[in-house]
Amino acid sequence: MKRYLTTLPVLALLAASSVHADTLLIDRSREKPAIALPVRGQSMQQVQAQYGDPGERLEPRGGQKRQWPTIHRWVYPQFTVYFEKQKVIDVVANRADANEVGPKPPIR
Repeated sequence: MKRYLTTLPVLALLAASSVHADTLLIDRSREKPAIALPVRGQSMQQVQAQYGDPGERLEPRGGQKRQWPTIHRWVYPQFTVYFEKQKVIDVVANRADANEVGPKPPIR
């Protein structure tokens, strides 16, 4: 019984501290997206035809060795698309606001 009484204040403290939680990007990404995102395997031309010109085309990365493919990155307002050999390999949701905790901005 004494052990339960000593853990009660600890549990109360944990419950009180969780009230001020951050908004996580992963929580928002689990929600149904407002728009359909590009899917793996789509070509650059298909993405551009469906979503228009990207807001920014970042400098390609990689390609120094044969084992390291060149990765192209297109930044749209809601997401960033990653391409390898003209095909989509991943899509990452961008932060909604400054208070949201999520991925670091892409290296420019």
